[in-house]
Amino acid sequence: MISISVTALVFGVVFLAELPDKTALAGLVLGTRYRASYVFVGVAAAFAVHVVLAVAAGSVLTLLPQQLVHALTGVLFLGGAAMLLMKKDDDDEQVKAPKDQSFWRVSGAGFMLILVAEFGDLTQIMTANMAARYDDPLSVGLGAVLALWVVAGLGIVGGKALMKRVPLVLITKIAAMLMLALGVWSLYEAIA
Repeated sequence: MISISVTALVFGVVFLAELPDKTALAGLVLGTRYRASYVFVGVAAAFAVHVVLAVAAGSVLTLLPQQLVHALTGVLFLGGAAMLLMKKDDDDEQVKAPKDQSFWRVSGAGFMLILVAEFGDLTQIMTANMAARYDDPLSVGLGAVLALWVVAGLGIVGGKALMKRVPLVLITKIAAMLMLALGVWSLYEAIA
Protein backbone atom coordinates (compact mmCIF):
# COMPACT_ATOMS: atom_id res chain seq x y z
CA MET A 1 0.00 0.00 0.00
CA ILE A 2 1.23 3.47 -0.82
CA SER A 3 1.95 5.81 2.08
CA ILE A 4 0.83 9.32 1.15
CA SER A 5 3.07 10.89 3.82
CA VAL A 6 6.22 9.08 2.60
CA THR A 7 5.36 9.85 -1.03
CA ALA A 8 4.80 13.54 -0.18
CA LEU A 9 8.02 13.81 1.83
CA VAL A 10 10.09 12.16 -0.91
CA PHE A 11 8.39 14.33 -3.54
CA GLY A 12 9.22 17.53 -1.64
CA VAL A 13 12.85 16.66 -0.94
CA VAL A 14 13.60 15.37 -4.45
CA PHE A 15 11.72 18.26 -6.08
CA LEU A 16 13.70 20.89 -4.18
CA ALA A 17 17.01 19.12 -4.78
CA GLU A 18 16.42 18.61 -8.52
CA LEU A 19 15.03 22.07 -9.29
CA PRO A 20 18.41 23.84 -9.28
CA ASP A 21 20.15 20.86 -10.95
CA LYS A 22 21.92 21.06 -14.28
CA THR A 23 19.62 18.46 -15.83
CA ALA A 24 16.60 20.72 -15.27
CA LEU A 25 18.49 23.41 -17.14
CA ALA A 26 19.40 20.94 -19.90
CA GLY A 27 15.71 20.06 -20.27
CA LEU A 28 14.95 23.76 -20.49
CA VAL A 29 17.47 24.17 -23.31
CA LEU A 30 16.11 21.18 -25.24
CA GLY A 31 12.55 22.39 -24.63
CA THR A 32 13.30 25.76 -26.17
CA ARG A 33 14.73 24.15 -29.31
CA TYR A 34 12.41 21.21 -29.87
CA ARG A 35 8.85 20.04 -29.41
CA ALA A 36 8.30 19.94 -25.64
CA SER A 37 6.30 16.70 -25.63
CA TYR A 38 9.08 14.84 -27.48
CA VAL A 39 11.70 16.10 -25.05
CA PHE A 40 9.54 15.25 -22.03
CA VAL A 41 8.97 11.63 -23.12
CA GLY A 42 12.72 10.99 -23.34
CA VAL A 43 13.56 12.81 -20.12
CA ALA A 44 10.70 11.15 -18.19
CA ALA A 45 11.76 7.67 -19.35
CA ALA A 46 15.35 8.28 -18.24
CA PHE A 47 14.22 9.53 -14.83
CA ALA A 48 12.02 6.43 -14.40
CA VAL A 49 15.04 4.19 -15.07
CA HIS A 50 17.09 6.10 -12.49
CA VAL A 51 14.38 5.88 -9.83
CA VAL A 52 14.01 2.11 -10.31
CA LEU A 53 17.79 1.70 -9.92
CA ALA A 54 17.89 3.95 -6.84
CA VAL A 55 14.96 2.25 -5.13
CA ALA A 56 16.48 -1.17 -5.82
CA ALA A 57 19.78 -0.05 -4.29
CA GLY A 58 17.99 1.42 -1.28
CA SER A 59 15.93 -1.74 -0.82
CA VAL A 60 19.15 -3.77 -0.60
CA LEU A 61 20.31 -1.46 2.19
CA THR A 62 17.27 -2.45 4.27
CA LEU A 63 18.85 -5.89 4.72
CA LEU A 64 21.54 -4.30 6.93
CA PRO A 65 21.06 -3.65 10.68
CA GLN A 66 18.81 -0.62 11.29
CA GLN A 67 21.39 1.37 13.27
CA LEU A 68 23.92 0.99 10.46
CA VAL A 69 21.33 2.03 7.85
CA HIS A 70 20.37 5.12 9.91
CA ALA A 71 24.03 6.08 10.34
CA LEU A 72 24.79 5.54 6.64
CA THR A 73 21.76 7.49 5.42
CA GLY A 74 22.49 10.27 7.93
CA VAL A 75 26.03 10.66 6.65
CA LEU A 76 24.86 10.58 3.02
CA PHE A 77 22.14 13.17 3.67
CA LEU A 78 24.69 15.44 5.37
CA GLY A 79 27.03 14.94 2.41
CA GLY A 80 24.20 15.84 0.02
CA ALA A 81 23.42 18.98 2.02
CA ALA A 82 27.11 19.95 1.89
CA MET A 83 27.16 19.36 -1.89
CA LEU A 84 24.17 21.66 -2.35
CA LEU A 85 25.61 24.37 -0.11
CA MET A 86 29.00 24.29 -1.87
CA LYS A 87 27.55 24.10 -5.40
CA LYS A 88 28.97 26.67 -7.78
CA ASP A 89 26.48 28.76 -9.73
CA ASP A 90 28.63 28.69 -12.86
CA ASP A 91 27.90 25.01 -13.63
CA ASP A 92 26.86 25.09 -17.28
CA GLU A 93 25.41 22.08 -19.07
CA GLN A 94 26.17 21.87 -22.77
CA VAL A 95 23.39 20.19 -24.69
CA LYS A 96 24.06 18.64 -28.07
CA ALA A 97 20.70 18.74 -29.78
CA PRO A 98 19.81 16.51 -32.74
CA LYS A 99 19.66 18.02 -36.21
CA ASP A 100 16.64 15.86 -37.08
CA GLN A 101 13.50 16.86 -35.17
CA SER A 102 11.68 13.52 -35.36
CA PHE A 103 10.12 12.04 -32.21
CA TRP A 104 12.76 9.32 -31.86
CA ARG A 105 15.71 11.66 -32.34
CA VAL A 106 14.48 14.34 -29.96
CA SER A 107 13.19 12.00 -27.25
CA GLY A 108 16.31 9.86 -27.66
CA ALA A 109 18.53 12.90 -27.15
CA GLY A 110 16.60 13.84 -23.98
CA PHE A 111 16.73 10.24 -22.72
CA MET A 112 20.48 9.84 -23.28
CA LEU A 113 21.29 13.24 -21.81
CA ILE A 114 19.43 12.51 -18.56
CA LEU A 115 20.49 8.86 -18.41
CA VAL A 116 24.17 9.78 -18.52
CA ALA A 117 24.01 13.02 -16.50
CA GLU A 118 21.97 11.58 -13.61
CA PHE A 119 24.06 8.48 -12.80
CA GLY A 120 25.30 8.97 -9.25
CA ASP A 121 23.53 12.33 -9.08
CA LEU A 122 22.42 13.74 -5.75
CA THR A 123 18.73 12.97 -6.29
CA GLN A 124 19.50 9.37 -7.22
CA ILE A 125 21.54 8.95 -4.03
CA MET A 126 18.79 10.66 -2.00
CA THR A 127 16.17 8.34 -3.47
CA ALA A 128 18.24 5.28 -2.52
CA ASN A 129 18.68 6.72 0.99
CA MET A 130 14.97 7.28 1.43
CA ALA A 131 14.15 3.81 0.08
CA ALA A 132 16.47 2.40 2.73
CA ARG A 133 15.18 4.67 5.47
CA TYR A 134 11.45 4.15 4.95
CA ASP A 135 11.50 0.54 3.66
CA ASP A 136 8.60 1.46 1.37
CA PRO A 137 9.96 1.19 -2.18
CA LEU A 138 6.65 1.89 -3.92
CA SER A 139 5.93 5.12 -2.01
CA VAL A 140 9.53 6.33 -2.32
CA GLY A 141 9.69 5.46 -6.02
CA LEU A 142 6.38 7.17 -6.73
CA GLY A 143 7.34 10.34 -4.86
CA ALA A 144 10.75 10.51 -6.52
CA VAL A 145 9.59 9.87 -10.08
CA LEU A 146 6.70 12.34 -9.77
CA ALA A 147 9.05 15.01 -8.41
CA LEU A 148 11.56 14.44 -11.22
CA TRP A 149 8.81 14.51 -13.85
CA VAL A 150 7.36 17.74 -12.44
CA VAL A 151 10.79 19.39 -12.42
CA ALA A 152 11.41 18.17 -15.97
CA GLY A 153 8.04 19.53 -17.08
CA LEU A 154 8.67 22.86 -15.39
CA GLY A 155 12.14 23.03 -16.90
CA ILE A 156 10.95 22.16 -20.38
CA VAL A 157 7.83 24.34 -20.44
CA GLY A 158 8.21 27.15 -17.97
CA GLY A 159 11.69 27.16 -16.52
CA LYS A 160 12.64 30.63 -17.59
CA ALA A 161 9.61 32.24 -15.96
CA LEU A 162 10.06 30.25 -12.73
CA MET A 163 13.72 31.17 -12.36
CA LYS A 164 12.83 34.85 -12.75
CA ARG A 165 10.40 34.65 -9.82
CA VAL A 166 12.14 32.26 -7.41
CA PRO A 167 15.87 32.74 -6.84
CA LEU A 168 17.84 29.57 -7.52
CA VAL A 169 19.97 30.25 -4.44
CA LEU A 170 16.86 30.16 -2.22
CA ILE A 171 15.66 26.85 -3.68
CA THR A 172 19.12 25.33 -3.21
CA LYS A 173 19.32 26.49 0.42
CA ILE A 174 15.87 25.11 1.26
CA ALA A 175 16.80 21.73 -0.24
CA ALA A 176 20.09 21.73 1.69
CA MET A 177 18.36 22.54 4.98
CA LEU A 178 15.83 19.73 4.46
CA MET A 179 18.66 17.29 3.76
CA LEU A 180 20.58 18.57 6.78
CA ALA A 181 17.54 17.99 9.01
CA LEU A 182 17.03 14.48 7.59
CA GLY A 183 20.73 13.73 8.12
CA VAL A 184 20.73 14.89 11.74
CA TRP A 185 17.51 12.98 12.44
CA SER A 186 18.94 9.78 10.90
CA LEU A 187 22.14 10.08 12.94
CA TYR A 188 20.11 10.70 16.09
CA GLU A 189 18.11 7.53 15.39
CA ALA A 190 21.35 5.57 14.82
CA ILE A 191 22.69 6.65 18.21
CA ALA A 192 19.43 6.48 20.22
